[in-house]
Amino acid sequence: MRRRPHAPPSPLPQRLGIDPVRVRLPLDGSWATAREYLVERLSGAGAGVVDGMLAAGKIVGADGRAVAPDTAYEPGMFVWFHRELPAEVPVPFPLEVVHRDEHIVVVDKPHFLATTPRGSHVTESALALLRRELDIPALGAAHRLDRLTAGLVLFTVRPEERGAYQSLFRDKRVRKEYEAVAPYDPGLVLPRTVRSRIVKERGVLAAYEVEGEPNAVSRIELTEHRDGGPARYRLIPSTGQTHQLRVHMNALGVPILGDPLYPVVAAPVPPGDFRRPLQLLSRSLTFTDPVTGVEHRFRSGRLLGAWGDYESWAAGR
Repeated sequence: MRRRPHAPPSPLPQRLGIDPVRVRLPLDGSWATAREYLVERLSGAGAGVVDGMLAAGKIVGADGRAVAPDTAYEPGMFVWFHRELPAEVPVPFPLEVVHRDEHIVVVDKPHFLATTPRGSHVTESALALLRRELDIPALGAAHRLDRLTAGLVLFTVRPEERGAYQSLFRDKRVRKEYEAVAPYDPGLVLPRTVRSRIVKERGVLAAYEVEGEPNAVSRIELTEHRDGGPARYRLIPSTGQTHQLRVHMNALGVPILGDPLYPVVAAPVPPGDFRRPLQLLSRSLTFTDPVTGVEHRFRSGRLLGAWGDYESWAAGR
């Protein structure tokens, strides 16, 4: 069995908190030059893009030297380059550091900010912003929080410790509490534990429930409500399916305010439209630190807008 070679360190530094792209040439292939393979592999970038990058010296090998257009194909060779990224609209809400030590960084993420680079949200993601602002290039995410959801997110400082913190979430050793603002239904009996099977298909925006063994479990509690107005709920998930809390609240007939997917998939929110954010907040994280043994309990200080001033939230102010 042929062993995969260990990738050498990147000869290129991060750019705006984003790592360069690394490409490994296949061990088997009939390409005469590295250029021929890259043109085929990166065909989605557009005609002439690879040739332009090669001519400008923007694709480099492990030694940091530019790969020439006529460089012979070398099986297993690694090359690096930075993608050209379009300008992004900054999220105009603060990303607040709740805790920082030599092992972890915990932040209180605003609505609309992606946790990690993904899709059209790359340099304007929490990870990229923190790498730049805190000057920690090796910072990594221990878990993810939906872009539309605000609240607490845990990042790791040392790559060699990342797996230990990620295992906390994988093994359900983190107690997570969320808060949501949604309609009040006097006929809805709470608290209750909702169990269902949720499916999320690639390329489909909304998740949905199907028959079968439950893979999503959420405890839903009513915290308080206002006459003629919305209610505030405490949500405690035992599992971590995509959009789990949003799906379960919708299934109970009280969809979370500001949700663009549940109960009805609406038109995509235009870039730069930060009105009426989803009223869902990761309120607290509680866990035993797997590296230091310290008992951590972090709590978000955010107030959901629809609870603080429903009229202003509803008007998009």
